[in-house]
Amino acid sequence: MGLVETAIEHVSVKSVLILGPALLLAHLAWWLVLRPAWQEIKLARMTGARPPRIPSKLPFSIDFIYRSVKASMNYQNLPMWKSLFVQANSSTVENRIAGRRVVMTCDPENIKAILATQFGDYGKGEPFHREWKAFLGDSIFTTDGDLWHGSRQLIRPQFIKDRVSDLHVFEKHMQTLFRAIANGGALNGEGQHVDLEAGNGKPVDISDLFFRFTLDSATDFLLGKDVKSLSNPRQEFAEAFAEVQRVQSIISRAGPLNVFVPRGSFRKGMKIINAFINQYIEQTLRLDPNDLASKSDAGYTFLHALAGFTRDRQVLRDQLIAVLLAGRDTTACTLSWTIYELARHPEALKKLREEILRVVGPTRAPTYEDLKGMKYLQNVMNETLRLYPVVPFNVRLALKDTTLPRGGGPDGSLPVKVLKDTPIAYSTLVMQRREDLYPPVSANFAPVDVFSPDRWSVWQPKPWQYIPFNGGPRICIGQQFALTEMAYVLTRLFQKYERLDNYMGKIDGGNPCLRAEIVLQPGDGVKVGFWEAKKA
Repeated sequence: MGLVETAIEHVSVKSVLILGPALLLAHLAWWLVLRPAWQEIKLARMTGARPPRIPSKLPFSIDFIYRSVKASMNYQNLPMWKSLFVQANSSTVENRIAGRRVVMTCDPENIKAILATQFGDYGKGEPFHREWKAFLGDSIFTTDGDLWHGSRQLIRPQFIKDRVSDLHVFEKHMQTLFRAIANGGALNGEGQHVDLEAGNGKPVDISDLFFRFTLDSATDFLLGKDVKSLSNPRQEFAEAFAEVQRVQSIISRAGPLNVFVPRGSFRKGMKIINAFINQYIEQTLRLDPNDLASKSDAGYTFLHALAGFTRDRQVLRDQLIAVLLAGRDTTACTLSWTIYELARHPEALKKLREEILRVVGPTRAPTYEDLKGMKYLQNVMNETLRLYPVVPFNVRLALKDTTLPRGGGPDGSLPVKVLKDTPIAYSTLVMQRREDLYPPVSANFAPVDVFSPDRWSVWQPKPWQYIPFNGGPRICIGQQFALTEMAYVLTRLFQKYERLDNYMGKIDGGNPCLRAEIVLQPGDGVKVGFWEAKKA
């Protein structure tokens, strides 16, 4: 009989009742009192300084936790973060939350260090990997070191220029999108008759349609067969994908309390997602490896390319879901915010449409070179990403005892001490809206919070002050694919439509709801009406 079995035989109910609470108290004492005390001793011995501390009135920063949760639930993360830095008069602050020290920053030099110059000191970390593994597995978004490098090397060849500039994958979905816009929402089947001219001015939540469009185009590009969510108001895979993301966001925000997050709908959603993805993996793995290597089939897909490098089903599954998440949400969010702002700024829409008609004309499908050559179109996308970066808040974990370049000391000029396993939260959303990083407001330069594509004609951001796709070795590998898809969609839309009706004023009063979960999306949708240009 083993030692454990022998011990269990001699454990009484009374001893369990006594030892259980004692062990729990010892565990809490370690995390809430002893460990923080030991960390403070270690920090005192390190070179560098401390940034301002966020004031808390209650033990273990319970009041700060309450404020954070409340702000997140009410989509007020941006004003909450900004208030922290304003009150501290610093772009880097710290707090000890439930015994754990956390550093928060919107300083471009510190973000540069985290993502690039001190790349080896910071990473996703094991806690992040553990929390996201059920969803994204060992993919490029959840791993560090050799696992991350292997994922990146596997995916990188699929986003070379020849693949990114192949635009036909978008066109058939654009035609369905036009019909859905005229219908006022997703179609009830592919064969539904739609009177395209009757759609003028009809209110439509274009954000919902963009998420459907990008899901269809992403599954088409990745798997060779799209889920047709534009043609079906209720699509099982799309709904499962959205629900899994919603619960995953709650899990990641709950920290050590995430064990209490209900996961029933998450597990159900993952079962649907995995079953859908795995059927394509099985079909692909039945193909002859020589056929996969030839790349001669017109139906050659992202999955075929991956399967040419690995036959490991789990690896294929993890990378497909990660790229699907990025490929869908990045583009859908940015397109949604672009339409939101163009509907509020008809003068910008007019300039954009004039350029599109001048370069491409009213009907011809644009080429890759057309898209890259339209400067105002690029300015519109840059300005949208400046105001609404796709991933507004992010976290890296210190992989060893290290520092951040600045933020410590009375004037913030000294390096900040960082112990191993300290989370560093950083916000591109806050940084890209810092007034002190921009020229003064003038006739040629609008205020920082105002949508103004024209600013890009007279100004360029300094390095690391504009990073909508992150930066350094982990810069978004699908950046050019996303920008190309967005440019294509905007071009096709405003070849066809000449103006927008804005229905958002009655909904948000001109104060957009920034729903910051995994990505930054319009919390109230984007209700607009499209008007077709009169045919000559």
